[in-house]
Parts: sequence; C-alpha cells; structure tokens
Amino acid sequence: MTTMSTPASEPLTRQVSHHVSQSVFDGSRLRVVLLVEVYDGAQQQFLETYEQLRSHVESVPGHLGEQLCQSIENPSQWLITSEWESAPPFLNWVSSEEHVRMVKPLHSCVRDTRSLRFHVVRETSHPAEGADTARGGLQTAPRIGDGVIRHALTFTVKPGSEEAVAALLAGYSSPEPRVDDTTRLCRTSLFLHGNRVVRAIEVRGDLLAALRHVAQQPEVRAVEEALNPYLEQDRDLGDPESARVFYTRAALPAVHHVTAGEEDPAAQRHALSYPARPGRGMRLAQLLAEHDERAADDPNSPVLCSTIFQRDDVVVRLVDVRGGTEAAGDPAVSLGLPDPGRVTELTTLLDGGADGPNGFPATDGGLAHALEGARMDLVTDRRAPDA
Repeated sequence: MTTMSTPASEPLTRQVSHHVSQSVFDGSRLRVVLLVEVYDGAQQQFLETYEQLRSHVESVPGHLGEQLCQSIENPSQWLITSEWESAPPFLNWVSSEEHVRMVKPLHSCVRDTRSLRFHVVRETSHPAEGADTARGGLQTAPRIGDGVIRHALTFTVKPGSEEAVAALLAGYSSPEPRVDDTTRLCRTSLFLHGNRVVRAIEVRGDLLAALRHVAQQPEVRAVEEALNPYLEQDRDLGDPESARVFYTRAALPAVHHVTAGEEDPAAQRHALSYPARPGRGMRLAQLLAEHDERAADDPNSPVLCSTIFQRDDVVVRLVDVRGGTEAAGDPAVSLGLPDPGRVTELTTLLDGGADGPNGFPATDGGLAHALEGARMDLVTDRRAPDA
C-alpha cells in the first residue's frame, strides 16, 4: 500500500457524505477517555479521591469497568478510561446532579481535564475475558461526518427578565471566528423558550479550544457579566469553581444529527423545546431521532437537517427548514410529530400528555397543536463569513 502524507500547513481534504448521520442511539458500546492534568505534588490526593469515587461509579447502570493510568513520562498526566454498554447510560450519569457533586472534590487537585467519547468499532477478544466485557454491541460501520462539531448550552433566567436578556444576547459583537490554524467558529444560534435560553454553536476543529476562545473575548465576557443578575443559578465568572459548575450544568450535548446533504441558502433555522416527563428525556430524544432519520430519506420533507440536544429532561431540536416550518410539506414533520403508530408513545413521553393534568388528545392534530407551544423564539442566528 502506498502511504501519502499531507504537510501540517496544508488543510486536509475531507470526505463528506451527502447523507450525514451521527447518533448516540445505535446501541454500540462506548469508550470514554478522560485526560487529566494533576497539580504538581497532588498525585496522592488525586488517587485517594478517585478511589472514593470509583466505588460509586461501579454501581451505575450500564457501567462495565474502567482503568486509571499514570504517565510514565510526566507524573502529572493521568488517563481514565471507562467502558459502557452504550452511550445513553453514560450521558444520563455524566449529566446528573449526583455526578456534579461527586467530582467536585477532584477540582482542588486537577489543573485541567479533557473528555473524549468513542463508540467501539473493532476489538480483539481473548478467551479468558469474562462475560461482562461482551455486553453491548460494536458499531457496525464507520460514520462519515461533515466536519462540524455541534454543542449547546442552556440555562434559565429569572421570570420577567426575558426581554432584557434577549436584548443583551442579540446585541453582542460576534467574536473573531478564527481560533487557530485548525479551528473555526461557524455558526451561533440563540433561542428563548419562556425563561430558558439555548445557545447552539457549530465549530470546525477543536470544540474545547473554540469554547475557551469565545470565553476569552472581551465582548463576550462583558455580555456574560451583564447576564449575571438575571440568572436563576448564581455564578461568579471570576471564581473558576463557580464557573466550572455553572457550565457543567449548562452543557447540552448533541445526541443526534442528520442531514440529507441538500443545501438551501434561504433555509430558516428553528428550535423546539419539548417538555419531557421526568426521567423520559433520553427516550423522547431517541423517538425524535428516529423520526428525523426517516424524514432525511424523504425528498419531499421540508426539514433539511436536524440536531437533537438532550440533558436530563431538557430536549431541544434544532431544524433547518426549507422556506419556514409550514411553507412545504406536512408541518407535523417540522414539529417532530412521528408517524401515527408512534403518536401514543409520544404522548406518554411529553409532560402534559394524554395522562397528564393538562392532557391533549393523542392524535396528530392534538399533538401538533400542543407542540406549537414548543417552538422557541429566535434571538439571533449568526454565520461566520465563508462558514
């Protein structure tokens, strides 16, 4: 085989599929890699704290096992790898308040962390391995992405402050899109639903580097400081621990993205915030993902692409729609209303569904009417030049 190399200074040619689908719902086993930089002299404290946490993690449903490793070259560098039956159990665990409380003691001895998550595609098996390692499947085929990483943050503001908050968020100056030679901000979309704010960003390159770049911009810091009096959760951006806890709770990961690869410069971006019943957010996100996969294969669908974000019972669906949510095709598709056979299940997942105190009919029309209230108000949607 002939090996070709590309100089570091030249951009890599990306293979982009017309139909892009990225999802946590394929049932594949998950490998989580956590890179940890420990303060000099705090290695023993870090080890003792980790030992206290490990016994708790072992009892989390879906957790298969993990390893803690220390660098042979730099004693301050540690590596934690954990394996999970699939991505949803891990995401439920890592976004829980219990997890936030448990990892707090680590912050005093850790300088920096970086979390990477991978579905297992291939592995070498050994006959002596126990049955536990066989739980969970392998990803059947490699995915082809579009080179864009999608992430969102969400937080709530004090009721009655929505108008002032919207004005602040709409009026800020966009940061420089170029982060470094390999990372670039592509798009930022801000929405309000009641007193909930959702900020969705699209990045090419390193997401963590992009988030740090944005946080360091004076114009962004000024807006964030101006928002502080309106937030329901207090934060002090000058206090690293306060900022860390706030952004940990605000993280809204993308759990599914699909696009048929068709581009339309006139497409409109919309967001919907679905009221999931307690403990049903992940299943609701999965049902919406299944709906959007089918819509992506329908050439008549008005939805060009969709991204679903989920954390606990917060489920947000971002859609780019040809000509608006009702300009083409069935508006129920834009709303995320599944086929008639799944309508009953959807009503059991939505808070205020057929069994709720403010129930609505378990029909297409009843659900479509209810989901109208899920539409979020667009605050601002900004694309970087040449994004």
